[in-house]
Amino acid sequence: MPRGSAASVFLGVDVGTGSARAGLFDEKGKLLGSASSPIQIWKEKDCIEQSSTDIWHAVCAAVKSACSLANVAPEDVAGLGFAATCSLVAVDADGSPVSVSLSGDTRRNIIVWMDHRAVNQAERINATNSPVLQYCGGGVSPEMQAPKLLWMKENLQESWSMVCRWMDLSDWLAYRATGDDTRSLCTTVCKWTYLGHAHMEQWKESDSRDMEACGWDNVFWEEIGLGDLVEGNCAKIGRSVAFPGHPLGSGLTPTAAKELGLLPGTPVGTSLIDAHAGGVGVMESVSDAGSKAVSDEDAICHRMVLVCGTSTCHMAVSKNRLFIPGVWGPFWSAMVPEFWLTEGGQSATGALLDYIIENHVASPLLSNHAASQSISIFELLNKMLLSMSHEQNSPFLSALTQDTHVLPDFHGNRSPVADPKSKGVIYGLTLDTSEKHLALLYLATVQGIAYGTRHIVEHCNAHGHKIDTLLACGGLAKNSVYIQEHADITGCPIILPRENESVLLGAAVLGAVAGKKFLGVRDAMKALNAAGKVVNPSSDPRVKKYHDAKYQIFRSLYEQQLSHRSTMAQALQ
Repeated sequence: MPRGSAASVFLGVDVGTGSARAGLFDEKGKLLGSASSPIQIWKEKDCIEQSSTDIWHAVCAAVKSACSLANVAPEDVAGLGFAATCSLVAVDADGSPVSVSLSGDTRRNIIVWMDHRAVNQAERINATNSPVLQYCGGGVSPEMQAPKLLWMKENLQESWSMVCRWMDLSDWLAYRATGDDTRSLCTTVCKWTYLGHAHMEQWKESDSRDMEACGWDNVFWEEIGLGDLVEGNCAKIGRSVAFPGHPLGSGLTPTAAKELGLLPGTPVGTSLIDAHAGGVGVMESVSDAGSKAVSDEDAICHRMVLVCGTSTCHMAVSKNRLFIPGVWGPFWSAMVPEFWLTEGGQSATGALLDYIIENHVASPLLSNHAASQSISIFELLNKMLLSMSHEQNSPFLSALTQDTHVLPDFHGNRSPVADPKSKGVIYGLTLDTSEKHLALLYLATVQGIAYGTRHIVEHCNAHGHKIDTLLACGGLAKNSVYIQEHADITGCPIILPRENESVLLGAAVLGAVAGKKFLGVRDAMKALNAAGKVVNPSSDPRVKKYHDAKYQIFRSLYEQQLSHRSTMAQALQ
């Protein structure tokens, strides 16, 4: 395909929970321009749904806007990649939407990643103790696809019989763009119980091709009541798989190219889940001082990436498989090809901070003050905390919350206790309704989230990891207090990438690999990742002592909850 210029541009598309975004990057990983377009979401109790038609329209709008803003011509785009939430898409034989909603609304053909309708199904699947469960921390989460599929079969039989393809959202986007329904090792391994290491002996990333899907455990699917999904060589859930970045089909179809404003045949890489794209977009962002370590195979295994958005994913890789109770994985080649991925996570972080702020009586007043100063609510809260620290002669900012403790499990605990029934706790409430009280509650919540990260890091290291450095990306990584608290609480330096749009960059890496500009994903990561600021933990021993004490209280809040749960269960027998 002819190129308009010698320099190549790589396009990354990311579909998050609330918007579709597109970003264009040059050959050094520098962002040239980005744009976003909102997407619709329906929420009814535990059921959270979206529309693939709506999402595709938003993707097209974002891509066209990004190309216009970056002044990039279609012929300059050397490749594109998709990343998305791990939401479940249902389409029929024609690729048309099939409803996943009790409402019967045919637009609503996506069960969103955070949907918790299938808690009961997850419990029943875990009770089978199938061998495949050891590769997802000992049990599936209701946020994974097998429980959602079982819920669909049990509750929406008519839709179940109509579906021709069940797809992860990022795989569906690539399929919609290319007509190739090859699935990604990222999505299938992380969310569908596919055993990617079935390919470990036969294939390396350099062999890039569609691989026959030999990693499905048919016995597992039959055992949980979904044996019909393995009929026809598992056609409904994936007959073939490929490494992330593998070029799909013949690139963009003429129809998709027209809709996106790009050229037919533009290479499209096999996709990634959005958090995993964040890992690819940031994990090699080491400072110049650490550049020697980049060539060291072991160095990447000392890092954990925090992809901080609505939720937070904690991604670490290892050369050997590490089984860690309550933490998803080990997943072979699900993020960095030929490395094993460990994936921890917190189901509500950005969403929790929004909830805490928006449900406080002082929230409207705070919003008005932030708007009058032309700053974000988070920036205003951070400024208030600094002033409060000075006013109260606090030894350090974190000490403001000595009487307020938060267990952030408002949407369950994904890792490391893997308890979707865990509830959030706020300890230390008073009748205070002031903006200052909201600032304290905000800080205590940030700390609770950071203690959760410390728990995950310690748990992973106790089971064989060697994590000593964190890298952070996503919306919350722009929040200075959020990052400093995480550094102080975990005791790890935190590297922030030069380009904060790491998920878009990770998606663009897939396009660069598909366009044959790099030998593989890791080579592209080394070329396109770049470090920005490094945030170090406080050197004040009082800060460490304080957080060690609060961390013990944090841990006890869950233990108390278990005890209370047991007491009440016995009372109702």
